Amino acid sequence: MVKLNETATTVARFNANSDRARLNCNRNPDNTDAGLGITQSILEQIIMKTYTNLYDKLCTIENLEIAFEKARERKSRKDYVIKFENNLENELRNLSLELKSLTYKPRFLKRFIVRDPKTRTIHASAFRDRVVYHALVNIIEPIFERIFIHDSYASRINKGTLNGVLRFEEFMRKVSKNGRLIKNAIDNNQIIGYALKADIKHYFETVDHEILISLIKKKIKDDKVIWLINQILSNYDAEIIGKGMPLGNLTSQFFANIYLNELDYFVKHKLKAKYYIRYVDDFIILHNDKKVLEGYLDEINNFIMNNLKLELHPTKSKIVPLSKGITFLGYRIFYHYKLLRKHNFRKFKKDFNKNLELCKNGILDYENFNSSLSGWFGYSMWANTYKLRRNIINEIDRYKQN
Repeated sequence: MVKLNETATTVARFNANSDRARLNCNRNPDNTDAGLGITQSILEQIIMKTYTNLYDKLCTIENLEIAFEKARERKSRKDYVIKFENNLENELRNLSLELKSLTYKPRFLKRFIVRDPKTRTIHASAFRDRVVYHALVNIIEPIFERIFIHDSYASRINKGTLNGVLRFEEFMRKVSKNGRLIKNAIDNNQIIGYALKADIKHYFETVDHEILISLIKKKIKDDKVIWLINQILSNYDAEIIGKGMPLGNLTSQFFANIYLNELDYFVKHKLKAKYYIRYVDDFIILHNDKKVLEGYLDEINNFIMNNLKLELHPTKSKIVPLSKGITFLGYRIFYHYKLLRKHNFRKFKKDFNKNLELCKNGILDYENFNSSLSGWFGYSMWANTYKLRRNIINEIDRYKQN
């Protein structure tokens, strides 16, 4: 059964993990370029360095074994994983041979629709292809990780949404001069300063393959690795040939960071924007002068159109006063508190009621129900939700007593 102390233990565990995340988030100074505290001259050397002879290492059984372990995480009970694992030695040997002989070809992607709450088209790869994608990322991710800026938070180790939110709060304190209030403020959250909040219109659908490959080639001089990347990109049946990446692929998430690393460098080094954060294609810049942000907005739009063949979302790209609260990474953030996004809570409540009903009817076991609550408690505890979480626990208690 779902026990109150089990839920409390889960929350405590998330508290401890999040404290460690807070330390990681604040470890780097504002002027850090690649998250390593390195000087500009060293950074330039890292950017200039290129890598060859990577493909043989990519194809090794050892690398594929590591890739398999990563691909099976949190999926070990899936039928397709069990089937692959039962014939693991042969499966990995075959993949290694196909890669070495350049005969490997990804299988067709499985397409399905997710409404969460926005409707998205997700493409799932065959499990053997996921192993290959991990094998590729194992080899080339460390190369690019060294040149990514510190404040890019998606799909990176020790980053994620929580660290992005904590960094935003740190920047908000600095821009507002520790919470200085606007003229005629009616409460202590109406602080000075503005946020340019923007995202890319249909980002994953519009990534240009030719540009992406050219960016990868700046670091990777191994033709066989480039061949494999082209195999992966061309496997996606996009509306426009040579454009787009499938949502749901590990490689898509990684390539997304490479592509928009160009934007990161433009904002940090050309515009000299000090308080900039990006999460996939959502990004935010804080400043105490609205006109400066208006200039940034125009320059960024011109840059991504001319250099990356992208465009900003016309309705989601705007400048918002910090005094109104900023919606970012699942929260609406004010100076003294955070709220959950309304649609996130509505979705949780809908799923919670559904799962509770399934438990009552004996369809869903309590272990899985409790597991589904853990993630939400870990997310919601970082907003001002004590009473809300208390009510959820009380609702579980009432059900247990019936």
